[in-house]
Amino acid sequence: MKKSVRYQIGQFIFRISISIMLLVHGVQKLDILLSSGLQFSDPIGLGPTFTLILVLIAEIICPILIIIGYKARLATIPPIILMLVAIFIVKAGTSFEVREVSLLYLLSFITIGLIGPGRISIDKN
Repeated sequence: MKKSVRYQIGQFIFRISISIMLLVHGVQKLDILLSSGLQFSDPIGLGPTFTLILVLIAEIICPILIIIGYKARLATIPPIILMLVAIFIVKAGTSFEVREVSLLYLLSFITIGLIGPGRISIDKN
């Protein structure tokens, strides 16, 4: 079934906008990696440096892949895992308002993973 042009444009705008917003968070964390004093949380016990590297992959590499539409469905997995850790471990016991942004990212990347990148992408699916 062919999807309408409006659907494809909507899919493109959604994919690009949510990925750019997460990318901004990743670029801010890149400063942490490049600074001399590494201060990063370690919520699941992998070590602060390794955790930061995983976060940077989920917040920089994956959004770039999603923006260009290359292996976008696969690239949604790290951000989804990141948001699950943020919601259920890092922000455990906090109010809905504190978890709200992470929930929005989680639902957005799940949606992108389900609907795919669309025709306006490198993969064109």
